[in-house]
Amino acid sequence: MQATALVHEAYLRLVTGKPAHWHGRTHFFALAAKMMRQILVDHARARNAAKRGGGLLTVPLDENVAGAAETLNLDLIGLDTALKRLATLDPRQSQLVELRFFGGLSIEEAATVLDISPATAKREWATARVWLHHAMEKGEEA
Repeated sequence: MQATALVHEAYLRLVTGKPAHWHGRTHFFALAAKMMRQILVDHARARNAAKRGGGLLTVPLDENVAGAAETLNLDLIGLDTALKRLATLDPRQSQLVELRFFGGLSIEEAATVLDISPATAKREWATARVWLHHAMEKGEEA
């Protein structure tokens, strides 16, 4: 799925249907990142169903997130499951991952949205990445 198509789909879902009342920039970015996450996971599930277990979806990572512009094969369904588990342990870290990975925000932008310092956001981003890596590696047993 191309980034433009993802953004268009997220926008359409955000503005159609029942009227959305955003409570500022923070609320908008949180909803937009969550919507993009849902779209990508739904797309991966549909692709899995169509291919009977392909499992991986190619997602281009923003250089701000990955450190270099590259394409990564990522199990979005596994990431979604791990993010749900992380949200039960630390909702702010889960939201930070959504904002950074799915919303494409920088550390500074995500820190502003979450109303935390950039240093705190960097620490929590590093912690969340390690936790998610471990959780996805171990699967449901983690």
